[in-house]
Amino acid sequence: MNPRTPVLVGIGTVLQREDDPARAREAIDLVAEAARRAGEDAGAPDLLARVDLVAVPRGVWSYADPGRMVAEAIAATARSLVAEIGVLQQSVISRACRDLAEGRTEVALVCGGEAKHRALRAMQAGTSAPERESGTTLPDESMQADGDVLHPVEIARHLAVPAHQYAVIESALRHAAGRSPAAHRAHLGSLQERFARVAAGSPDAWDRSAPAAAEIATPGGRNREVAAPYTRMLCSQWNVDQAAALLLTTLERARSAGVSRDRMVFPLAAVESNLMVPLVARAELHRWPAFREAARRLAELAPGSSPPGHGGPVDLYSCFPAAVQVQAAELGLPLDAELTTTGGMTFGGGPLNSFVLQSTAATARRLRERPGERSLVTCVSGMLTKPALASWSTEPREGGFAFADATAEARATTATRPVDPDAVGTGTVVGATALPEAGAPARAVAIVEFDDGRRTVASAEDAVLARAFADEETVGTRIRVTEPGRLG
Repeated sequence: MNPRTPVLVGIGTVLQREDDPARAREAIDLVAEAARRAGEDAGAPDLLARVDLVAVPRGVWSYADPGRMVAEAIAATARSLVAEIGVLQQSVISRACRDLAEGRTEVALVCGGEAKHRALRAMQAGTSAPERESGTTLPDESMQADGDVLHPVEIARHLAVPAHQYAVIESALRHAAGRSPAAHRAHLGSLQERFARVAAGSPDAWDRSAPAAAEIATPGGRNREVAAPYTRMLCSQWNVDQAAALLLTTLERARSAGVSRDRMVFPLAAVESNLMVPLVARAELHRWPAFREAARRLAELAPGSSPPGHGGPVDLYSCFPAAVQVQAAELGLPLDAELTTTGGMTFGGGPLNSFVLQSTAATARRLRERPGERSLVTCVSGMLTKPALASWSTEPREGGFAFADATAEARATTATRPVDPDAVGTGTVVGATALPEAGAPARAVAIVEFDDGRRTVASAEDAVLARAFADEETVGTRIRVTEPGRLG
């Protein structure tokens, strides 16, 4: 076995449920605590101090160089790396694995987290939740995203909010399945109920209340409607105080440090696509060719790692139900299969830009309990824009960790439509949602395709039309755009 084979040896997770913002710890302290727990979990006390790379996906906090702050907290001399918003979280993990395999790093710590619950409580109390100054030092390296997630017409016409875009994808899924809006809401409630049950059994989950399907799908009270058909309990919950850390090293160093074999979980392969195609330009809103191509490449690199035929734990990225359904369809997984190890980003908790650290930690712990199986962890960046998949096991891959970029394959298989913000006339609704005001549908929003193939986004502040968009099937119907961006 290649002595430079990367291996995950330590897992640390932190959940803080403190409603007093004066007593709650800030995000960097949660991340540092997760790092220390990862060191303890490895069972090799000296390994944490030997960390020479700390990689952190950027969150909503203001720290200039969080990796250096974590390194100082664990008494390590390390290079710092920050992955900016828009970089796949799996890309950060894959980068650490590649650095280990290729000799650029000996011990890597990938960590991240948020303290948005603390900030929310402070805002509600009319106080502040200050973060300590991190100085002006910049990280040693920054990973940047290329291209734009959103088209300008989406930003200008009410589709910049993730819940709005995913609700539009949901309408295309509903139409393709032939369900009525009411039946599809019930379908979503049942799907999310299964995720909630998993969260109820996890001590790391943010919400362990396990609501029933009808409660999840029915708007009312605190479960307000966000964008038809999504209620609050059908959306990612990012107001959480959570952190996670993954301690990785080489097989050789793990052995020399005395890490027990039952602690070791090996990254077998990871594949990603960085193709950037905005939703409005995608020919099929409910399909994701880039994800399908990445899954195909993963199956080639590590046979048995990608369904069908996948027998180990699976965690599908779960910001919204549409994301789960689209990924499952591309993988050939039934929706009643076990699709999460965390409970998903509504109930497990969805710290911005670091959830995949949580899901990787949860699946790795599951693998330790079930040696020999292979896990599948997926990652989403943007609005079903960029995918990544990774396979892990307690048994290493022959040849060590493998990585592939499927961007070229994704580009070749992703059909697109031209976008014309100024288009007017009669076209066909290919995706739609209704946005509420004061608890009732108030604005209808649609992606409209004209007979010549051009697409646009248009809306109407019309309660009657919005109610129809919420309660009736509008995808596939004809509609008029009377002036740029306005439904008639």
